[in-house]
Amino acid sequence: MAAVTTTETPTPREMTVIYNREDKIFRGVVTGGALTSLVVLGLIGLFLFMRGAQIFSDKGIQFITGTNWTAGSGDGVIPDDFSIGAMLVGTIVVSLIALIIAVPLAVGGALYLEFYAPQKIRGALVTLLDLAASIPSLIFGLWGIQVFTSFGERWAVLINNWLGWIPIFSVEFDNFGRSPFIAGCVLGSLIVPITTSVAREVYSRTPRDLVDTCYALGGSKWGAIRTVVIPYGKSGVIGGAMLGLGRALGETVAVYLLLNLVFRYNFRILESEGGNVASLIATKFGEATEYELKALVAAGFVLFLLTLVVNMTATTIVQRSTPRA
Repeated sequence: MAAVTTTETPTPREMTVIYNREDKIFRGVVTGGALTSLVVLGLIGLFLFMRGAQIFSDKGIQFITGTNWTAGSGDGVIPDDFSIGAMLVGTIVVSLIALIIAVPLAVGGALYLEFYAPQKIRGALVTLLDLAASIPSLIFGLWGIQVFTSFGERWAVLINNWLGWIPIFSVEFDNFGRSPFIAGCVLGSLIVPITTSVAREVYSRTPRDLVDTCYALGGSKWGAIRTVVIPYGKSGVIGGAMLGLGRALGETVAVYLLLNLVFRYNFRILESEGGNVASLIATKFGEATEYELKALVAAGFVLFLLTLVVNMTATTIVQRSTPRA
């Protein structure tokens, strides 16, 4: 009688990680810092919402879609009427103009620093780039209003002459100063350094064996950049662009100096009117009544949510576009 043999499937081993004392301390510090950041962020959002809750209750969706900002007389003859629709649109328009200008410059600058800049000056250029990223926005605003505005007006006139038949490039009056276009250009120059720094760091981490393989197959440097470096660094560039967009959305001083605060929807980027939520808060805060102050806090809460959505969207895009092993 033949013996019956049975095969048993081995039980999978469980991998356990044993942390030493230093690992546990580091893990606790990092976890505590992350939780503290989340708690602080939540408390800020809760504070803004609680202070602005009366405005949301009184105005409803009209607070986000309307175009009026009128402080009442206090005796009821002239009622309070606050809304941020025009400023919200202005925030998005100016930030998108800045992003459209900044991203190509940032990508080109990052590729030059990483692959074309001479070794002797590369370190100095990187240092200057990092210094430029730390320049206060007030300096950019003063530079914009004192130096760039005259050049921006000439470019705006040329754009209007050639592309004025397109609605966004048309103007009602021939006044091209203090327009969303000029403010967007200055904001673009403000976010170029930080976007370039992020893009350069990502490009520097491109696996060298992939680049060398491209060279070995007869490819040129531009061919390696186009087929290897740019696709590999796509997620980093998107993340850097969104980081710059987040800064542009909340920018206050530069926009305050470069835009006329006009409470109406303006999609004509060459027209001399506009504004954004942050500059509205800075302009009205000092002389606000108690009820108007609540409206400004509510506007800050809307801007807080907008920035949060942008950052979450950037995280999602980066995760989906990151190559997986």
